[in-house]
Order: sequence, then C-alpha cells, then structure tokens
Amino acid sequence: MITALAWLPLLQTVAIAPPPQMPPVVAAVPAIEGEALPRIPDEFTRYQDVRPLPGQLNEIPVFNSNSPELIQGDGILLSTFPGDKMANAEAHLNFPFEGRFDFFAHHVARGVAMDDRRTIFVGGIIYNPSSEPITLTIDQGVSYLSQEAPFNSLPALRFNPDGSVFAGPGSRTVTDILQERRQSQWPRQIVIPPEQAYLLMNAPIPLRRLPFAADATLPPGSILPGAPSTFSPPVASVVPQGGSLPLPSNGRSLLLQLSSDGPVYAATLAMYAPRTLDGQERAPTLQEWLRLLVNGDLAGPRDIPPTNPEEYAKSNREGRFFYGRVAGVAQGSRWEASALDAPDAEQLTIPAPGEAISYVISTVDYNTFGTGQIQSAPMLARYSDTAFRAHGNYGVHYKLRLPLYNNSNREQRVALKLQTPLQDETLKQGLRFLKNPVDRVFFRGTVRVRFETADGQQSTRYVHVVQRQGEEGEPILRLALPPNSRQEVIVELVYPPDATPPQVLTLSTLGNANARNAAPAIGDTAPAAAPDDATAPLGPAEAAASPTGESAGLPVADEGDRESITADPVPTMMDESLAE
Repeated sequence: MITALAWLPLLQTVAIAPPPQMPPVVAAVPAIEGEALPRIPDEFTRYQDVRPLPGQLNEIPVFNSNSPELIQGDGILLSTFPGDKMANAEAHLNFPFEGRFDFFAHHVARGVAMDDRRTIFVGGIIYNPSSEPITLTIDQGVSYLSQEAPFNSLPALRFNPDGSVFAGPGSRTVTDILQERRQSQWPRQIVIPPEQAYLLMNAPIPLRRLPFAADATLPPGSILPGAPSTFSPPVASVVPQGGSLPLPSNGRSLLLQLSSDGPVYAATLAMYAPRTLDGQERAPTLQEWLRLLVNGDLAGPRDIPPTNPEEYAKSNREGRFFYGRVAGVAQGSRWEASALDAPDAEQLTIPAPGEAISYVISTVDYNTFGTGQIQSAPMLARYSDTAFRAHGNYGVHYKLRLPLYNNSNREQRVALKLQTPLQDETLKQGLRFLKNPVDRVFFRGTVRVRFETADGQQSTRYVHVVQRQGEEGEPILRLALPPNSRQEVIVELVYPPDATPPQVLTLSTLGNANARNAAPAIGDTAPAAAPDDATAPLGPAEAAASPTGESAGLPVADEGDRESITADPVPTMMDESLAE
C-alpha cells in the first residue's frame, strides 16, 4: 500500500473566486424520432421470437463521466463532492461512495482551430472526508487513448484471445476488463489519510502524437514535449474552422473497479496542460486540480439537454427524443441472467429448425425491439442538463447463461449471433435488417463465449465483433447438439463506449430460414416450423454460415472440438473490411 498525496483542507488553501463567463456552446447528442425507422428498399424482416433479457442490473453505483463527451475548455466534468462552500454549488452532486463502486469516464478532446495542438488533461480525484484513514482498493484499472487504440479496420469477426484485436479506445478498454487485465500505473491499494485527497488519474488527451505511450496516468509536473510555443484560441466551437477539414481530436476511455472501506467523494475535471517558464506543457499538480474543483464551473461545450421521458410520453411522443449524455451516478455495473423456457425451468429448449430466439441487449427508451424493456441504468444523481438514464450502459458487464436443450430425436446444429437490427417498436415478433448495411459502425467490442464440448472439455473463446447499423451478423459460435442432449453456453461482454445501442443475442437452429421471411398469421406467435430434420434445406444466411460451407469462419464445436483460447486460429475475413 502507498500513502495518499498529502492535502490540506480545501477551504484553507484555495480561495473562492467567481468563475469566468463563457458563451453558451452546445454539442450534438443522439436523438430519435418516431417508433420505427422508415422502411428502406434494401431491408428485410426476420419474423421470430424477440424476448426481454431475464435478470436485472445489480445495485453497484457507477461514477459515470461522459458529458460533455466533447471537451474544449477547463472545468468540472463530474463531481460528487458536497456543493456547500464551493464557488458553483450546482456543479457538485453530493454523493458519497462506500464499498464497491465503478469509475467510468469517456471523453473526447477537440481543437478549436486547425492549428490547435494543445493537450487537455482529465484529472480524477478521490477524497476522504472522514476523521479516519480510508483504504481504497483498485481491483481493475484500464484506460486507453485513441493514440494507443486506433479505430483499426477489422473484419466482422476475429478471434481475440490476447486482447490484441481492437477498434478504438472503448473497444480496447472493455476487452482488457473482460479478460481480467489491469494496467500497472494503478496500485492495488491506497491509504487516504483523514480529510485528504488522492490523485487517482492525471491523464492526457493530446492533439498531437506524443513520443511515449500516453495511456497511463502521468506524475504531476511531467513534461510533454512538442507543444507549440504560442496559440491564441478563438471562442470554443464544435464547428470546424478550417474549411472542410476536420478539427484535430483524440479520445480517452477509462474503467476502474474500486472499493473503499469508508465514505469517499469523487470528481473528474478537465484542464488544458499548464506551461513551464520556457513554454513546455506539463501535467497538472494535485493543488491545481483542487483549485479548479473549488473555483470552477461545469466544463463545456455542454451537450444538448435531454428529453424528459415522462413528459415526452404525456405529449403523445411529438418531436424528437433527445437521449442526452451521462454525467452522474448510475445504479448498476453488472447484468447476470439465465435464459430459460420459464422462470421455474432448468433449460432453454432450442428453437425448431429454421427458427430463432433473440434476447435484447442494452435497450433504451423507444428502442427496445418491441419488448418494452428499457435496460438503461437508473441515475442516483445527475446534472439537470444530462441524461435521465445511463443510456447504453457503457462499461456494464453482461453475462447470459444459456442451458441449451435439444428435445428432438435428431442431432441439431445451433448458431449464436450478436446482431444490430434497425429500430422498430411496432414489430413485436421480428427484427428488421439491411441486405447491404450502411457504413455506420454501431458495435465494436469483444464477446466471451464459454461452453462444454460433448466429451466434457471446457472451451473459452474471445471473439471481436464489428457491426454496422442493420447488420444481421455472422455466428460467433456454432454447436452440434446430439439428440435429447443438454449443453450449457455462457456469453459475456462489457458494453463498449464506442458502440451505439441496442443489439440482440440470437440463438437459431440451422434449417429452413425461409420460414422466418413471412409474417406470422394473425394470432400466431411464431412462423410455422420447418420439419424436424437436420438435413432440411438451408436459407441463404444459414447456407453461407453452414459448418460444411467454404465460407464458414468459425468452426462447429462438437465432440472433436478441443480448442483452447490460445489455439484459436484467426479466421479468414467474413465481411468486407471496415474503414473508420
């Protein structure tokens, strides 16, 4: 253990000054209009069972710092400190953490002009308000910049046993968390003395390439070489000032799993790197962060305020629904569930050949694929201009257990897919997809699949998935189930900050997929099943994914499949490369 950085009480060391007045600037946020996307000529519908996800979020509080996502000035990103005796009381939420909690941040620094190459730092502070020492434990800690985790062009599926496959800082951060990796810059335990603060994070987001890896938190006073000697910024703006060229930008994702044996307050703040006497950028000190915490106001530009879900429902859903971005304390870090035939059942009977069952993942207001289930974590504390719920559940660990049961007298082959259907709340028993998905990546992250082979061998696979809007997807796993057999599969993912929700996890039994192309008759809950015959003709999607087909990139896991996670080969490209 190490002793926390010494710090005198805030009010004895930092004078309160009025904050500078900044012009109001807002940034765009996700929004939706209507209950369904308009019909597109290139689309098709799969009629099948679409189910809410069983289970629920746990009650672990999450420090969730995501608004403003775009940073272009100094200020407070999120503070759970008490607001009394601070310069701007409304910038502090007065929420103490004690016991287990997560610490999540996802922000983007963007220049205010084409020649803006300054560095913005994101600081994280943990404060012990009590009269006794408090031990802070860091179980896992991971943070990446776009510089260390670029948006690589990747195929739709790729095995990822060692975490070397990623597309963006969010994808890489949650992959490391899923694979139980931690970065060495965070000690495992820190003792924070009474009424003192610990500088948990001092992380740069540079707008130029640094000559060293910058995914780590930096010691106060560290020099960042290569900064321009002078720069006169215009008024902060999210509108490019250099013609059609994009402004310089860089992003950072961070996820820490923490616990404390006493109450603590937390804050994230943004600050342009201070300068040395000779004009070089350096990392801020703890005292500089504390001065900003006491004197500062909320950082900007502010996101467009969210729509109140209750008021929107009362208005007959007129106009656009703005989700907003999250800045506050969310409730729920993990969602565990067992998919069963019924709450008191012990198995999940696989669908008939040619049919499928989908479970929704990370659903949000007015985008639940007709299930009505909103999985967004509730907010325990928030700013008035930020999201009413933690839309997207970024950093939430999903774990779904599927105890599969083949109740037929024939061997059946099943496939698991992660899919990104088009939004439609009016379609209750089906999902809409695009034949040629547009080049808008909606999901990039790693999925862990654990299963037991027929001969009792345990197997674990990590598969990195990239999906565009409306993409039906490729199987992340195929299994051959003997007659009247059972086999358990566990699917896990940590929802990536670089993704756009929602998705579905689909279990299908290979067979005649054409049965799902026609709408069910009135009163039917599912289309007519194909014959119980493992040799039934395959539809186009299943034929392409057939275990015997040349294009099959992921092998069938039958009794001969004994691959370990280190033995998984990299499959051939199963889709065109994605360019970011």
